[in-house]
Amino acid sequence: MKVRAHVFISGVVQGVFFRATTRREARKWGVNGWVRNLPDGRVEAVFEGEEEAVRRLIEFCKRGPPGAKVTHVDVIWEEYKGEFEDFNIIY
Repeated sequence: MKVRAHVFISGVVQGVFFRATTRREARKWGVNGWVRNLPDGRVEAVFEGEEEAVRRLIEFCKRGPPGAKVTHVDVIWEEYKGEFEDFNIIY
């Protein structure tokens, strides 16, 4: 089943290659969408794909790459739209 998750990651998550590592993990699992830094220090992402793959990516976000210190992950499950063809970093 295809799903969509809108994710907000809090903690020390900027300046630690969080976006690049998330993109690599998303592409590895076949998840489409995007990731970006927010002005308040959080990272925001939208993941679309098979439910198991999206859940694995959310689990990755709870740890993050080396150097990250994730304190909280908010996940908002939304209706799958199929609007992405790849996974990108938004600058």
